[in-house]
Amino acid sequence: MTTPTMTMVTVTIDCADPRALVEFWTKALDYEVKADMDGFFVLLGPKEGTGTGIGLQKVEEPKAGKNRVHIDFSTEDRKAEVARLVGLGAKEQEEHAVPGLTWTVLTDPVGNEFCVGSTNG
Repeated sequence: MTTPTMTMVTVTIDCADPRALVEFWTKALDYEVKADMDGFFVLLGPKEGTGTGIGLQKVEEPKAGKNRVHIDFSTEDRKAEVARLVGLGAKEQEEHAVPGLTWTVLTDPVGNEFCVGSTNG
């Protein structure tokens, strides 16, 4: 068996206007723009250190239905973090819980789903 030699570096979100989502995601994650490829693809990343980048990629077709892949975030104070994100322009969709984990489904300003969860409710 061979060991994988790849590393996840970026999660890309398809959208109609990448630059329109820059403010939300940079404030949500305390990221900055690392590259802007003429508005077709905008790469966001941590202001300091390393971490997974967020790519915002222009696509022509509109979003149809639920995202097949979404980003899950974890926090100690889920309710406060959800309130902060809503204040930035996210929309709260629903809340779920299973033993040991509670999460809130949100959408960014153009409707892409993501979740914020915590192990302490």
